[in-house]
Amino acid sequence: MAQNKLKQKVEALTRVIQQLIKEVQMNASLAQGTLTAFQLYIGEKEWNKILEELKNKEKRTEEKKLEIPKEK
Repeated sequence: MAQNKLKQKVEALTRVIQQLIKEVQMNASLAQGTLTAFQLYIGEKEWNKILEELKNKEKRTEEKKLEIPKEK
C-alpha cells in the first residue's frame, strides 16, 4: 500500500516537472523572439555597439571581483 502511494507521488512530481520544463522552453523561445525583434528594430550597427558596451561592462565587473581588498 505504501509502495503504491509513493509511486503515485513520484508520477505526480514527474508530471509537474515535465510541465515546468515545457514552460521554461516556452519562455526561452519568447525571449529569443523578443531579442531577435529588438535586433531587427535597432539595426546591426547599434546592436554591435550595445554588445561591445555589455562586454566591457562584464569585463569591468570581473576585474572588480578579482581585486584583492587592501588591508587598512
